[in-house]
Amino acid sequence: MAFSSVLDPISAAPDEQYVLRMLDDVLQAQQPKNPKVLGPNGEEIELPESLFQLLKQVVHDMSQGRAVMLVSRNQMLTTQQAADILNVSRPFLVKLLEENRIPFTKTGKHRRINFEDLIVYKHKRDAQRRRALAELTRLGEEMGDYD
Repeated sequence: MAFSSVLDPISAAPDEQYVLRMLDDVLQAQQPKNPKVLGPNGEEIELPESLFQLLKQVVHDMSQGRAVMLVSRNQMLTTQQAADILNVSRPFLVKLLEENRIPFTKTGKHRRINFEDLIVYKHKRDAQRRRALAELTRLGEEMGDYD
């Protein structure tokens, strides 16, 4: 399979779901002491713990039918890529950048956003949303909306 971009989500084909679910069951059921892969010449290559944990998460997500993408923390994103990750329009993202709510750099007239800075913003935004929702729920309960 060829990938057109680092940020293109990767989904499992329908005929791969069964194997992914079996693999997920095996990976989630036990924590092997020294997980290994089989090399092209039959040699066993031990996986570092960090890579094994990443593999477990990717297999689990894909077995659930979710698309995954791998992005390094220092990856620079276009405004469209960043907007897609936040699930907002590109003009809305540009407004956030202009309000200095997300750090960015400019190369000529093009804005670039560091992936890690975007994720920091996303976590803060999501936490604020959760707090606001909890407050609305609390107020609704006080007013008897959940009887």
